[in-house]
Amino acid sequence: MAGTETTAIPKYRQVYNALRSDIAEGTLASGQRLPSEANLVKAFGASRITIGRALRDLQQEGLIERRAGSGTYVRRVRPPALLERLSFGLLIPDLGETEILEPIVRSLTAAPTAREHAFLSGGGPGDLSAVEKEQAAWERCQQYIERRVSGVFFAPLELTPNKDIVNGKIIAAFQKADLPVVLLDRPVLPYGRREEHDLVGIDNRRAGYQITDHLLRLGSRRIAFLSFRNSASTVDARRAGYREALHCHGAPVDPAYIVELDRDAMHGVTRLMEAHRPAAVVCANDRTAGLVMQTLQSAGYAVPDEVRIVGIDDVHYASLLPVPLTTLRQPCREIGMAAMAAMLERLTRPALPPRDILLHTPLIVRKSCGADQVR
Repeated sequence: MAGTETTAIPKYRQVYNALRSDIAEGTLASGQRLPSEANLVKAFGASRITIGRALRDLQQEGLIERRAGSGTYVRRVRPPALLERLSFGLLIPDLGETEILEPIVRSLTAAPTAREHAFLSGGGPGDLSAVEKEQAAWERCQQYIERRVSGVFFAPLELTPNKDIVNGKIIAAFQKADLPVVLLDRPVLPYGRREEHDLVGIDNRRAGYQITDHLLRLGSRRIAFLSFRNSASTVDARRAGYREALHCHGAPVDPAYIVELDRDAMHGVTRLMEAHRPAAVVCANDRTAGLVMQTLQSAGYAVPDEVRIVGIDDVHYASLLPVPLTTLRQPCREIGMAAMAAMLERLTRPALPPRDILLHTPLIVRKSCGADQVR
């Protein structure tokens, strides 16, 4: 069985997550009989009540079925009517710019349940301007509708001036065409509003809380939050988690410490340091953290001796920065597999209510947070 995080997640949920992951990855294949409850009790070191609750949740989600006198089986992913080869559109305008999207897409298309299907690429922006990128995304949306793909995996635009308008226009067009959509990593709507589509990613509010809580536990009190303008609403959620962590620890929540940066002008970082001298900086993602670190070091600030820096995502270069970055790891492989499973289930059970499928982000401690200096 797949491993589980041993944090504060309830035991029944750990069992559920492990079995669900095995089903999504094909370790437990469609139609395969699950081990008996007695064997699951031994495998997970859990009570029969705990195992029963996990299986009940999997059954309610339509992933397993119980056959009287026979046992529990992985539910077949698609009924006979859907056994033909399907085609899916990939609408990922920021592919190549947002580092986590490439491994998510790679995992999605390589999932065992994806192998017999076709994927149409709607990939990266290359050297397009913001306006050209928005136009290219809209044109790809129309192409998928015209081709009547079976469903679309959509990672909404970010970091362009009209992203909200274009994203809303795209999702409305898919809804009008009655095309199933699974959102990758980020929602279309602003933080706090609910989509009418499945979303697979992480709990961004919790991520903001978790990384800020780490700094607070290391003794930092004056903590800033830095992000880029026109970011996705995931950044708003991370900022909300940052505020919540400060509040829970009784630390000051000062608006002057929350700064939106222009991508081509990082002087906001040095202005913040000169005016307020924060002891630590939470960056909305690792890309921001890398640029902030470069700016601070160029200005003569020592990381982490004078200012601690943390990020979110754990992209491939996070450990290669001049000061290796403490960050939260996005489970990109698992997100891709879960997205594929969500799409196939949506096709077989279209009446399911919209779902947020949110995966855990483990903390990766490196030198930039100064944890090794705390005694």
